Amino acid sequence: MSSDTTTTTQPAFSKIRQALFPIYTDELKKFLPIAFIMLCILFNYTVLRNTKDALIGTAAGAGIEAIPYLKSIFVMSSAIAFVVLYTKLSNMFSAEKLFYILTSAFLIFFGAFALVIYPNIASLHPDLDAVKALQTEFPRIKFLFSVWGVWTYSLFYVMSELWGSVMISLLFWQFANEVVRSNEAKRFYPIFVLIGNIALILSGYAVERLSAIRDSLPAGIDAWGVSLNYLMTLIVIMGIACMLVYRWLNKNVLTDPKYYDAAEPKKEKKKKPKMGVVDSFKYIFSNPYIGLIALLVLSYGMSINLVELIWKKQIAIQFFGDANGYNAFMGSFSKWTGIGTIAIIFMTKGVVSRFGWFAGAIVTPLVLALTGALFFTLILYGDVLNPQMFGLAVSATYMAVIVGMIQNIFTKGSKYALFDPTKEMAYIPLDQELKTKGKAVVDVIGGRLGKAAGGWTILGLFTVFSATDAMDVAPYLGFFIGAVVVLWIIGVVALSRRYNALVGRREELAK
Repeated sequence: MSSDTTTTTQPAFSKIRQALFPIYTDELKKFLPIAFIMLCILFNYTVLRNTKDALIGTAAGAGIEAIPYLKSIFVMSSAIAFVVLYTKLSNMFSAEKLFYILTSAFLIFFGAFALVIYPNIASLHPDLDAVKALQTEFPRIKFLFSVWGVWTYSLFYVMSELWGSVMISLLFWQFANEVVRSNEAKRFYPIFVLIGNIALILSGYAVERLSAIRDSLPAGIDAWGVSLNYLMTLIVIMGIACMLVYRWLNKNVLTDPKYYDAAEPKKEKKKKPKMGVVDSFKYIFSNPYIGLIALLVLSYGMSINLVELIWKKQIAIQFFGDANGYNAFMGSFSKWTGIGTIAIIFMTKGVVSRFGWFAGAIVTPLVLALTGALFFTLILYGDVLNPQMFGLAVSATYMAVIVGMIQNIFTKGSKYALFDPTKEMAYIPLDQELKTKGKAVVDVIGGRLGKAAGGWTILGLFTVFSATDAMDVAPYLGFFIGAVVVLWIIGVVALSRRYNALVGRREELAK
């Protein structure tokens, strides 16, 4: 990081300013452009995340069931290929030029998809009857042929997933960590979390409105094609705005030593230990405390991904073949997720300090268990409950869609507000070696394996039972998710005891 001397003599903030916006006036020239870049990237990410699911989930010959194959095989292999490409490009271009190159490549693809690819899908996609014939002949991997049958949509899905990994996780945070000073980061980064949710609200509203445009179009017009044009135009505009602000920031702000001294030698940071999967498993089994943290992260990743798959299937059933309806609903969901997350963050401030670590850590699995149980009750016993739902003028499917939405909002909101902070707190009483190695292990086992394990679980069930629909394996998934959540809760109880014991021991030594 650059020198921290520029802001150390600044006056203290008032309590309200400290809580809401602890940014000094002379820092706005630096903070606002970085915040705007983040907002643009996350805005596009939400639009793309919703659109990719609508494309695959409502496509003839595909469906939500194709998503585990896309995530587990094609997205993963594409991410590996990108790492190789990025390594080569980073040796050829500066970080600034590489930002423009990669952002432009994404924008060109998404623009071309709306203007060139989508209007010609009839000639680009293979014959639907041929795809169905292969699916009938090879039922255990039928959804792999679904990926091929709508290969342009699959490519869009992969590129949308890469946008999140490349633009957010890699380029933005790499840039932010480079130019934001350490004393600034303590104040800038928490606000970035709120900005991320504001981007979620704005993009959700945009998706909702632009997908609902079908209601104003004359009969015979491809409403989904019109919506795609508007959405991808918005993607390109936000991407160009992002690059323009990035350029202005590099030219007019980061050349000023008041904000960033690029010539100043960086303090050599301790390299984060990189451990392979096998070594990570060995480390976990040899250290129960780290193993329990990994169990919590793994449990969240697996359970939320499995619930989401069945939930998205219910949305696809509710909006059968209506990509606009599907996308409009997902836009509304994104908007309310942003609003709900911000509200939960503010409402749960002080829960851990007042009630303890266990109270903060147990909320997320309990929320997922209660809402998940209600959700699976609705989808598994929909036929029985439909007469009761009739009195409410809704179907059991629609009720499951709404409950699934509420479940996602509350689970993700509680994750950001309570689960993530308590997880990080669990490292505090450990010695330095355990902190660094433990964090590396959880990144490998919990972060990566959580989502992958959910995808491979679904693929395994599809293969074993020759499932032709996600609902065929829903009862097994419900049981599996329940087992994972029980393990999660047991893990919270066990880790709480160890955490409190370590904290108590450190307090005794400090006396």
